[in-house]
Amino acid sequence: MTDTGWRPVKRTRAFEDVLAQIEHRIAEDGLTVGDRLPGERQLAEQLRVGRSSVREALRVLETLGVVSSQAGRGPDAGAVLTSRPDSALTDLLRLHLGLASLELREVIDTRLMIERWAAAGAATARADTAALVAALEGMERARTAEEFVEHDTAFHCAIADASGNRLIAAIMRSLRESVRRYAIEAVEQLGDTRVLQADHRRILAAIAAGSPEEAALAVTVHLAHAYPALFPEF
Repeated sequence: MTDTGWRPVKRTRAFEDVLAQIEHRIAEDGLTVGDRLPGERQLAEQLRVGRSSVREALRVLETLGVVSSQAGRGPDAGAVLTSRPDSALTDLLRLHLGLASLELREVIDTRLMIERWAAAGAATARADTAALVAALEGMERARTAEEFVEHDTAFHCAIADASGNRLIAAIMRSLRESVRRYAIEAVEQLGDTRVLQADHRRILAAIAAGSPEEAALAVTVHLAHAYPALFPEF
C-alpha cells in the first residue's frame, strides 16, 4: 500500500484530529494559496474516519477562511486553499481582541511579556536580523506617523517571528493590529521619532550580539518611551 503521508485517526472527537492533520499536511507539503486538498471521500478513506468528520473539519477551516469548498469530481474535487492556517489564526485573534473591549494597559502589558520573551529567544538563537534591519530602514524613511507605525509593526513582528514560535508570532500580529490606532496617536504626540529609532537600534544590536538580557531590557525601555503614561517609573 502506498504511503500517502496521512495517518489513521484514533481519537473520539475525530474532526479535531482531521483538522490537525490537514494543517500538518499543508505545512509538510508546502501547499500555497490556490492548491487543492484531496476530496472529501478520499480524505475520509485515508484518515479512516466518517465523511461527516471530514466535512466538519472542512467547515471549520472554511469559517476561518483557510479553505473554500467547491463541488466537483475527479481532479476538481476537494477544497481549495485560500489562506495559510497561521494567517487565519492571526485574523481570528485580531477579531477576538477587537470584540473584547480590552484596556490599552492590558494589551501593552501582554505585549511587554510576549516581546521580552521573544526578543530574548531571538538573541539566544542568534536569529537572522535582516527583516529587523529592513524595518528599521523603513522607519528612518517614514514621512508620516502611519508609515512609521507600519514599519514599526514589521520590526516587532519580525522579533516574534525570530523567536521561532508561530503562536507567539500570530498573537503579536493580532496585538499590534488591535492597538494600531493608539500607536499612530502615540507617534503623533511624540512628534520626534529619533528616540524610538534609537530604541529599535538597541534592540537590534542586542539580538545581533546574542544578549538575551539586554534584548529584553531594550524592549522594556522602548515600550516605556512609546507609552510614557503607562510606565511612570521610567
